[in-house]
Formats: sequence, C-alpha cells, structure tokens
Amino acid sequence: MRPAARAIILDDDDRILLVRFDFPEKEPVWATVGGGLEPGETHEQAVRRELLEEAGLEDVDLGAPVWRRTHVFELGVRWDGQDELYFLVRTTPFEPCPRHTWAQLNAEGVTAIRWWTPDEIEQSEELFAPRRLGELLQVLLREGPPAELLDVGM
Repeated sequence: MRPAARAIILDDDDRILLVRFDFPEKEPVWATVGGGLEPGETHEQAVRRELLEEAGLEDVDLGAPVWRRTHVFELGVRWDGQDELYFLVRTTPFEPCPRHTWAQLNAEGVTAIRWWTPDEIEQSEELFAPRRLGELLQVLLREGPPAELLDVGM
C-alpha cells in the first residue's frame, strides 16, 4: 500500500474543495486534495506539499488526522492501493490557484478543481471518494472532529 495524505479543506461557508480525477477506462471521481508521500516525507509534510501544489494554499493549521481510508486499486507495478490519512483544514473562502501547472496536474489525472456544499454532494450523481463523502461531511460539521481516527471505508 502506498501511504498518502489528504486534506478536508472547508471554508467559512462549510464548502469543501475537491479535485476531479479522470483516468483512462475508469469513471471520473471527485476527491479531496492530497496524494502519496514522497520518500522520507511525513503525512503532515505531504499534505502541506499537496495543498500548495493542487490548491495554492499554504501556512495552514493542521491538527491530528480525523479520517482514515484504505483504498485497494491497481497503481502501476509498485503499489496495490493507498492507505490515506485525512487532515481537517479550515480556511476563509479563496480561489484555488495551484502551484502546479495544469499540464502537471493533468499528468496526475487532475482535470478540475471546485468548491462543493455537502448538499450538492448528496444530490449529485458524480462519484466521490470516499463514497459516503456527503454523509461524512454532515457528521463532521455537526459533531466536529472525532475523538479517534474514523475509518471511512471505500
């Protein structure tokens, strides 16, 4: 499994910033900003790097991870999936301005970035990761971060 770090970026209006991944012969999926750890990198370092590369967001306060997701899938020869830790990031509304170019993002499968409300996610026919993202967000917003790391499933 490839270790990965992801960010649940929520603005003051409780919208979440998601990126759309399009891979050949797979259904497009909307997911949180994040990705795999580089050699020698901690989860915290990785999520900060990904926030900058994919959203242009830096100097954020990170707490402990709130969610964990193990996702099994074919990822080339080296990995058979990802073990992801999700960090909550609260921010004021901003227009995403990735540090990576769109060519770099496209090479990683990223084709779009946008803000979503939990209701939009619940009503959408798009595919999200985790699959229960709308429901999980509603609980997170209502109850706050869990006392213990929550396994969010597929």
